[in-house]
Amino acid sequence: MCGINGIFAYHASASPPTEAELVATRDHMFRRGPDGVGAWWSNDHRIGFGHRRLSIIDLSERANQPMTDGSGRYTIVFNGEIYNYPELRRDLEAKGCVFRTTSDTEALLHLYALEGEAMVGRLRGMFAIGIWDRDARSLFLARDPYGIKPLYIADDGWTVRFASQVKALLAGGHVSREPEPAGIVGFYLWGSVPEPFTCYRDIRQLPAGHTQLIDGSGVHAPKPYASIAAILAQSTTRSFSPSEIEARIQSAALDSVRAHLLADVEVGVFLSAGIDSGALLGLMRDAGQEKIRAITLAFSEFVGTTEDETPLARQVANLYQAEHVVRTVDEAEFKHDLPEILETMDQPSIDGINTWFVSKAAKEAGLKVALSGLGGDELLAGYPSFRELPKWVKYLSLPSAIPGVGALGRAAFSLFKQAGLSPKLAGLLTYGGTYPGAYLLRRGLFLPFELKTILDGDLLSEGLRRLNPLGRVGESCTPDPRSAMGRVSALESCNYMRNQLLRDSDWAGMAQSLEIRTPLVDRVLLEEVAPTLRSFGPGFGKQALAKAASIPLPDSITQRAKTGFGVPTGRWIANQQGSNISSKGEASRAWALGILDLEVGEANHAHGFGETLASAGQRT
Repeated sequence: MCGINGIFAYHASASPPTEAELVATRDHMFRRGPDGVGAWWSNDHRIGFGHRRLSIIDLSERANQPMTDGSGRYTIVFNGEIYNYPELRRDLEAKGCVFRTTSDTEALLHLYALEGEAMVGRLRGMFAIGIWDRDARSLFLARDPYGIKPLYIADDGWTVRFASQVKALLAGGHVSREPEPAGIVGFYLWGSVPEPFTCYRDIRQLPAGHTQLIDGSGVHAPKPYASIAAILAQSTTRSFSPSEIEARIQSAALDSVRAHLLADVEVGVFLSAGIDSGALLGLMRDAGQEKIRAITLAFSEFVGTTEDETPLARQVANLYQAEHVVRTVDEAEFKHDLPEILETMDQPSIDGINTWFVSKAAKEAGLKVALSGLGGDELLAGYPSFRELPKWVKYLSLPSAIPGVGALGRAAFSLFKQAGLSPKLAGLLTYGGTYPGAYLLRRGLFLPFELKTILDGDLLSEGLRRLNPLGRVGESCTPDPRSAMGRVSALESCNYMRNQLLRDSDWAGMAQSLEIRTPLVDRVLLEEVAPTLRSFGPGFGKQALAKAASIPLPDSITQRAKTGFGVPTGRWIANQQGSNISSKGEASRAWALGILDLEVGEANHAHGFGETLASAGQRT
């Protein structure tokens, strides 16, 4: 796990990049890699790579990056982990490749030399990769299928720059800060910025599951090589019995956990009172890890309520004989950490505070790697959206098609708001009849017609045009996953999980120099589970995961109402601004308005955030 960056002056008339810019971009990411630092330049100084290292596999200096192969032709910078690299290494050695390290980075170099861009199809893991081919004078970029690891690119028509963080590219001093309307509108709609956009017009995210080539002829369009929807679309029409599904989930989940334990340092786990993290802990034990430290967050505000995860988490830790580390966080610490949180939050988000504090606790415990249960709900139909969206589409598809009906609902928006009803009710007939529209209703922070009271009209119009929110969400289900369960899984995985949960895990974990691994977000696991999705009954997938370990999770966990991995942020925000925020939704809206005011407005620091939230709260 690392921070990577590079500059390539591909146009013949472009000025050579400077070492000052490369270093400034690289060292802005120092938290991502406190264990090592490196830089590399081509002989003609037209391309340079930077690297900050968090050493996890092969802790020796020989595994430092940027890394060049023995021939001198290929040079790589790589962020992530390749969990099947031992198998890849054995195959490569059988073909005559000679290794100088035990790192997965070197395996990537050999694999690219043999297979070129097709190598990405053989990788199991999370990754963002840059490889320079000296002879072809080309730069190859790649990102993992789920988009676990970020890769941001800025191209001015002369020189291309890439990095693991948006703010690192800005720190280099040669990328414009002109706002991107699509990114701003997208943030208000979803509470996170949808890829490939960022808040800045000149910075784009390489889409998940894509590669990109840059050479003397310019920057080629990103090329897809993997798609979550395509994997889900391969699901068969045959029915699976409950026992067949349970056996498949048990085998595939154990295989994924075993793969994700690959490390030369201790691997811990984030432990809530939910099924996903509890099952991971049990599977870690089954995979052979003897010493396990489980990290749980506690809050005084939750003591004695169903939101207090500590008692049940302790029960699970004892069940699997893990060392249980409970870390209490209070409002004073939240207020103290808030400026640092906002500084390290690479793109605006209404979430991630929980991951910040649990990562902080893991770092304090001396961990460099921790497993997270993120992804279980998207994979195994754990969200209410798996029940709600198919019903909405079924019953609203015909009414929403009647001309003028949606406009009547939108016209009633102010009446709904005055009556204290959710503004989303006004959008049911407009959006509820299709999967993309229903998903916008379910996950949207604000609906498009609400933004007229928040954003400048020209910015809103341009942002909606560039973003095309329903069309972009619809791409998540292309090709069609062929079942209601598959469609919702694709929507949740490619939007909420990718643009918010995974991104928050990256910036919040890396801010603490902690690698967060997600065994339930794994291409091989998805390929095993996808064919069974259409056979799931309500709640079946999560219950099957609860039985996956040799010692199943107890009823106190499996029968517990779902609460999520929560932090009392709403109360803390309300206390800061002296308002009467009464729901999680109101808190999220106030947080969103305040965050973006700081991100693209005139404020350049976080110390006025309380006042920003106060004014934002008046707009919700």
